[in-house]
Amino acid sequence: MRKYWMILAIVALLASCKKDTAPEGIDFRQEMRNLVQEISTTARSRDADFIVIPQNGVPLLSTTEEASGPLATAYVAAISGVSQEDLFYGYEKDDKATPATETAFTRAYLDKAKAAGINVLVTDYCSTISNMDDSYAQNQAAGYISFAADRRGLDAIPAYPAVPFRENADTIRQLSEARNYLYFINPGNFSTHQAYIDAVRATNYDVLLMDLYGADEAAFTAAEIAQLRAKANGGRRLVICYMSIGEAEDYRDYWDKSWKVGNPEWLRKENDKWKGNYKVWYWDTEWKKIIYGEPNSYLTKILDAEFDGVFLDIIDGYEYFEGL
Repeated sequence: MRKYWMILAIVALLASCKKDTAPEGIDFRQEMRNLVQEISTTARSRDADFIVIPQNGVPLLSTTEEASGPLATAYVAAISGVSQEDLFYGYEKDDKATPATETAFTRAYLDKAKAAGINVLVTDYCSTISNMDDSYAQNQAAGYISFAADRRGLDAIPAYPAVPFRENADTIRQLSEARNYLYFINPGNFSTHQAYIDAVRATNYDVLLMDLYGADEAAFTAAEIAQLRAKANGGRRLVICYMSIGEAEDYRDYWDKSWKVGNPEWLRKENDKWKGNYKVWYWDTEWKKIIYGEPNSYLTKILDAEFDGVFLDIIDGYEYFEGL
């Protein structure tokens, strides 16, 4: 009997360690570019000025695996900016300087974007005042718009600095006019939409990156987004909505409780670092229908709420499949 249970345990262990798969012949990088381009085309068919910002995955800017390669022109035309996490702080550990080799590697792509007229946003994760100051200084010197996030959960407005870096009273109507931004996508500390709105309206950030939903799991409305555009000093900010396109999240309203890894087929391995987030075959037609183009798709809801743009996450999801 003991041997029987040992065999079952070994079988279960082997099953849990089973290597994930993807169809052969997929150009994972180009498929991610395609998805971003399709989202952009769909959104801009309704709003020609709609802002599209992919986060991470900056090697997609080049058609080769080197930053010196030709520019991916169709991809660049589809986006308004690129965003990068951990450029100067947070790559290995929050509040720790990112290794110089990693910074240099990523900057080669960010500077390629900047040279092509693409706005660059950087989020560093640091909480020590001297590190936050250094992050802002280094990003400004590089010509990047930056945010020093003192909490990786992005669930609060940082107490430092007391006012946004490079604060201004300007009305911001396009990303190139922004001097700073607030990355504040987790509203869990606010019991109502209005409490979240009031907290943001008390600030003078030029751009707000936020979630479509409040802590009550209800979507923000167009009227509420209009409130969020007002800066405390009378200026106007851009309000841009977060959307993950490289992973499915089991806390979103599109999630079907009957789903499990491999069923539907495009739903893949759970992210080891973010429970409830699952890798997806992002090139799959059924996943794309969830993301854009359908009356109830995620992008449609963002457009209906009249956000100024979309902030696309898990763009670097192609790296997972390239590593299989």
